Amino acid sequence: MNYIKLIYLSVFCGLIAILSFFNIIYSYYLNLYLNLNTYVYTFIISGFLAIIFFLIDKNNENKITIYSKIITIFFGYFLLPLIISIPFYFSNYNLTFIDSYFESISGFTSTGFTIFDNIKHIDQGLILWRSSSQWVGGLYFLFSIILLIDIFDHSFKKTLTNFLSFNKAEILKQSLKIFLLYSLITLMIFVILNLSGVRLFNSLNLAMTIISSGGFLPTTYLSSILLNDFQIIITSILMLTSFFSIFLIYNLTFTKNHNMNFFNEDIHLFFYFGILTTIFFVFLNFENNFIELFLSLTSSVSNIGLSFDNNSSNLSFLFLILVIIGGSFFSTSSGIRFLKIYSLFKYSINEILSYSRPKNIYINKHLFSKEFFQLDEIYKYFLSIIIFILSLLFLTFLLTASNIEFENSFKLSILTLMNTVNSSMYGLADFSFYDLHFLTKYYLIFFMVIGRLELLTLLIICKKFLFKN
Repeated sequence: MNYIKLIYLSVFCGLIAILSFFNIIYSYYLNLYLNLNTYVYTFIISGFLAIIFFLIDKNNENKITIYSKIITIFFGYFLLPLIISIPFYFSNYNLTFIDSYFESISGFTSTGFTIFDNIKHIDQGLILWRSSSQWVGGLYFLFSIILLIDIFDHSFKKTLTNFLSFNKAEILKQSLKIFLLYSLITLMIFVILNLSGVRLFNSLNLAMTIISSGGFLPTTYLSSILLNDFQIIITSILMLTSFFSIFLIYNLTFTKNHNMNFFNEDIHLFFYFGILTTIFFVFLNFENNFIELFLSLTSSVSNIGLSFDNNSSNLSFLFLILVIIGGSFFSTSSGIRFLKIYSLFKYSINEILSYSRPKNIYINKHLFSKEFFQLDEIYKYFLSIIIFILSLLFLTFLLTASNIEFENSFKLSILTLMNTVNSSMYGLADFSFYDLHFLTKYYLIFFMVIGRLELLTLLIICKKFLFKN
């Protein structure tokens, strides 16, 4: 237990207790007594663990090593969903443990795979709980980035702070900032959706899905929530809140002298998204349904994955590429990250040109920043891509061995590692997770967690325990 910082897990056990308490109040208010006792169990267990973890770890003054941080986060991705799975397991829907855990892991990692075939058969309390699992999981992911800030690249850290490293006070300050921003943006999305005419209950659940880059819906089909073009456009734009940095609005409002380092990544993402939108509108709008196509575009780049059922599947490969690229580093989206791929591509092109035209000088730096590419960062970017490819091939092999067609295995592997829900635009809308073998569900559970962790952390842990010298 010396490797695990229990006080960090105590905070999120406390948040789960608060969310379960809200579910109890909501169930009483709407007379939803069907699964009320399950939220009471969750409230008691999560509250008890929060207090115990806090008391055990509050006097621990040992310096937190990077290994302790990584192991704590990794352990939390398995422990916290175990608590979240309580309402699923003890509900009246006769779910097995593996199905309950699969659903909670899928929510907590903001993936959105579900074992429920028809969401209409679930009571509102459990639907709200599913959405809450996404919301707290998205917050956990953002807190994890702050906790592991020291392992990330110098250029990425510059988009958040001028500090080279964080002490405990700075971690607490940035974490509080994230919590407030995350909560306020969730509230903003909820209000805007409600004002656009989306039902109150659907607005609440959809707001928690969008801010966390999740994939859970309060109904089976998105078309039953978004009823007109105006609502589709509004929702598409709101999805970009999990594509750009969560600090973007804060930096625009409060950053003094508007230090361009803080906006470097978001400026790149703005031009990237603008180019994508133009290409989709001019060249790929085959059926003159650009509004729905625009929703699929924003949903893919933000790793949410929601789309309409009549979405054309002939662009599925392109949408999968956008999912792999991902969005901002300091957002709830997954993916390799656009700035990493752009940096690696530009550096590689400059290296090739420097050999073919040795008399010319090629500058390796971002367009909107004074920061130059560091060679060790380029190595990290390349290593991240290699790890992703190896993980993709390994998971595809496991799924194919589980009697899933190769094409579906390959697509599902990408979506699992990128924590993106299966939908019609990827050709997997009718894929049934309920019917999968229990071992296959364990594979997906493990790789959903792997997809949410920075892949570099795996190598650090391996180095710690396999190569101690």
